[in-house]
Amino acid sequence: MNGTARIRHSLFGWAQQVLFPPVCLGCSNLVAEPGTLCATCWPRLRFLEKPWCAVMGTPFSVDLGDEILSAEAIANPPPFARARSAVIYENVARQMVQSLKFRDRTDLAPWMARWMLRAGAELVRDNPAVVPVPLHRRRLLARRFNQSAELARALSRLAALDYEPETLVRVRKTRQQVGLKASEREANVRGAFHVPTERSVTIAGRRVLLIDDVYTTGATVSAASRALRRAGATGVDVLTFARVLPGDFRPDEGNPI
Repeated sequence: MNGTARIRHSLFGWAQQVLFPPVCLGCSNLVAEPGTLCATCWPRLRFLEKPWCAVMGTPFSVDLGDEILSAEAIANPPPFARARSAVIYENVARQMVQSLKFRDRTDLAPWMARWMLRAGAELVRDNPAVVPVPLHRRRLLARRFNQSAELARALSRLAALDYEPETLVRVRKTRQQVGLKASEREANVRGAFHVPTERSVTIAGRRVLLIDDVYTTGATVSAASRALRRAGATGVDVLTFARVLPGDFRPDEGNPI
């Protein structure tokens, strides 16, 4: 880059800062750098860190070893191999999810995907195909975009992984999960997902990284994982932006789809 080009680049950057100053991902107050949180929002965000259950990704209060399983994973083994989430679904994390999902803040997806990639670093090592949890076509038309697909697209770019948004389809329009008990959520999404025969070649014999915005009870990602495994995936891992911890679940808790 010669001197003239550097000057133009600097002027363009300055103009962007003036016309579109960076704002906090949580509350939209001005911040110094794009993709950051302000001093008020940062302490209200809780990242999920080890020690955690090797399968469910739920945190332990003490470190019992890398392969220790939670009571949930032992009593009710899920159809996926591992689940990981970046943050706990509360406060700022809840605001970010709802802004992405209901306020068309698709600009949040790349920054949320960065935190997801940090939490799911071990899940991308096997070069999986990245598949988002799909919306039913009617709901997609009404909402105009799928928040899980936005996260999956951004994450696949960051990790240089194959993005396969058409592999999994929702063949049955389900009720909104909000307001449903855990057992009702499971029944609501049972049999709702399918991999078309012509798309099974994209995952047959491969691992799949299933992406969603929030892990609540696991009903949605479990149903989707079963469909992917029936289509020939060698294994399914789940990665979400946020996680409702088991003791925090309430029937009125917002669910991804």
